[in-house]
Amino acid sequence: MACRSGRSGVSAGSRLALSPVWSDAGERPDEGVLRCSGNSRIANGGGWCARVWRQLSPRSSGPGAGVPLLSWIGQEPIAIGSVPPAGSVADLAGQGVTHVVNCRTHGQVWLRGDLAAERAVFGVARVAHAPMRDLGLGQRPRLWAAAACFTARVLGDQPQARVLIHCSAGCRRSAMLAYAVLRLPGRTAGEAASLVLRYRAGAQLVPAYVHSVERWLAREPAALRRH
Repeated sequence: MACRSGRSGVSAGSRLALSPVWSDAGERPDEGVLRCSGNSRIANGGGWCARVWRQLSPRSSGPGAGVPLLSWIGQEPIAIGSVPPAGSVADLAGQGVTHVVNCRTHGQVWLRGDLAAERAVFGVARVAHAPMRDLGLGQRPRLWAAAACFTARVLGDQPQARVLIHCSAGCRRSAMLAYAVLRLPGRTAGEAASLVLRYRAGAQLVPAYVHSVERWLAREPAALRRH
């Protein structure tokens, strides 16, 4: 699938290194705990069960303390952000946003109504949906590749376009999609990762997510030239 629509962690120092998860602070929150005994483990914020709980909880949306709702990636016309607060989607245009990529699951956007609100404000043609779960596992290209190509195509065809890529907290899924978009014009993995991690506070490039992007690019080399 050429824009029709190895297990490595990535550091801001343009290196590829094995790790469970890499963030701009160099933190490694957890190794993906598969056992969960009671809400106390969930409340601690780590592990696979905790991630499932956060997927289901509407209160989990939004960035952490001190993290802006959206962050422009240097001079790139791409922003990474968290889900816009209810009733604030119309304010995004005032921050320069012309297009939106929503990386939240079907269940999440149904519960909160954020995808419908974005389509109502920007128009269906200016909003893409990449319905990914955030479980730290590989992401199937059928869920996100079309959205990556959509973004690359918009930025290539419309010089004034500025695209917001958001998930719930603006940390993992949106960082992955932004990384993919930055890779499409031919930037190296290190260059793309460095941009994401430098300009988005709290961004994390999960190794399984990065591997999904790199495997897709390797299988679809035309995607690097034609989007």
